Amino acid sequence: MNPPALSSRHVVLSLALLWLGGVGLRLTILAPPPVISFIHADLRMSETEVGILSGLPAALFALAAVPGSLLIARFGALSALTIGLLATAVGSALRGAAPNVALLYAATIVTGFGVAVMQPALPPLVRAWLPTRIGFATAVYTNGLLVGEILPVALTLPLVLPLTGSWRWSFVVWGALCAVIAAIIWPLAPRAQAAATTVPRKWWPDWKSGLIWQLGVMLGSVNAMYFATNFFMPRYLHETGRDDIIGAALTSLNVGQIPASILLLMIAGGIERKRWPYIATGVPCLAAVLLIVFGNSFWVIAGASLMGFAAAGILVLMLALPPLLSPPEDVHRTAAAMFTISYSIAVIVPVLSGVFWDLSGKPAMAFVPIGLCCLLLVIPAFKITIKPH
Repeated sequence: MNPPALSSRHVVLSLALLWLGGVGLRLTILAPPPVISFIHADLRMSETEVGILSGLPAALFALAAVPGSLLIARFGALSALTIGLLATAVGSALRGAAPNVALLYAATIVTGFGVAVMQPALPPLVRAWLPTRIGFATAVYTNGLLVGEILPVALTLPLVLPLTGSWRWSFVVWGALCAVIAAIIWPLAPRAQAAATTVPRKWWPDWKSGLIWQLGVMLGSVNAMYFATNFFMPRYLHETGRDDIIGAALTSLNVGQIPASILLLMIAGGIERKRWPYIATGVPCLAAVLLIVFGNSFWVIAGASLMGFAAAGILVLMLALPPLLSPPEDVHRTAAAMFTISYSIAVIVPVLSGVFWDLSGKPAMAFVPIGLCCLLLVIPAFKITIKPH
């Protein structure tokens, strides 16, 4: 049976709320990179500790994805999304109050848990609210996710920090915005269409699925490259005497994602089922790493933009797969499995980058594990077979 026709108001409202949910997914996660050198100095962190701080959110994304699936199964995807936004808001504020590294880590764990709960909630909401426009709706909320990554990176140093006077208060600002998003989504969200599909019974993923592992490894390589670059590029530029381009490089890395998002909004539908886009992104990712490490100021910024574009393209394509390849009652389980595998990989790489830097004493060595992730992306892509459900 075909799903009932959706009114224009329902479509517009659903897309707007999904976009806001996407923004809330990333507002707090990338708040540290612009101020990481201030945190590093105030709390006297080592480079390995910086790597751990970078990897902690990804660790929570991996560890809490399946419990997030259970939360969705018991209370529904909308409730899980709202709870995640509020937990993220609280965790971000606590990060700003942390007096030492241990409590900074603890607050980051709370923040990461909130995001981990939100992530598997959005794909079933896409399927429930807009079942006939899954590819487009996924591209819309991913666009919001990318905007959520850009805002703290682009605005913290030139706007938020001068207004608040402290890196600590900047965390409070981004957390408060997550609370505002929760206050908007909860009362306005469509509920009738979501009732049957956002409170499923099963929650444990099918770990025997080869496709899930392929996609998890590929998505993990992209997440690892992206998050590690966000943390170590500003530290690398600071240590090599190029503080003047840190803001531009970080903004370029994150703004570079928007063109990929817009491009996929225009061509959404079908490309995510093909093999070549996943293979093709490995080359620009490796080129981007080389430009950041060996380029002059212009090429560092260009390489950062290239990294953002390639990473965003893969992200949009992969986030469309759970609602496309799974029946409505299994979307959250498929998404949770992908996030668990992918973020487990994303935990390891930033820590390795910090260890490489500390052991060698050379800032450029932090990018060796990041560059190796390009192979981790491409190799599984050669064998991937995607069959729609």
